[in-house]
Amino acid sequence: MAIADLIYEQTKKLPEHLAREVLDFVGYLAERQERDQGRDLINAQESALKAVWDNPEDQAWDRV
Repeated sequence: MAIADLIYEQTKKLPEHLAREVLDFVGYLAERQERDQGRDLINAQESALKAVWDNPEDQAWDRV
C-alpha cells in the first residue's frame, strides 16, 4: 500500500477537526518543500555565478 493510501486510511477514521489539522500540516510540509527547493536553486545559482562575480575584471566595475 502506498504512503498516500496509508495516510488516507488513518485520517478517514479521525473526527473532522483532527482531519483538518492533518490537512493543514500537509499544506505546511508542501510549503516548506517549496521554500527549501527555492533556497537550493538560489544556492546553486550563486555557486555558478561566483566565477562571474568574483574576478579581476568585475572588480574594475566596483570603482565606477
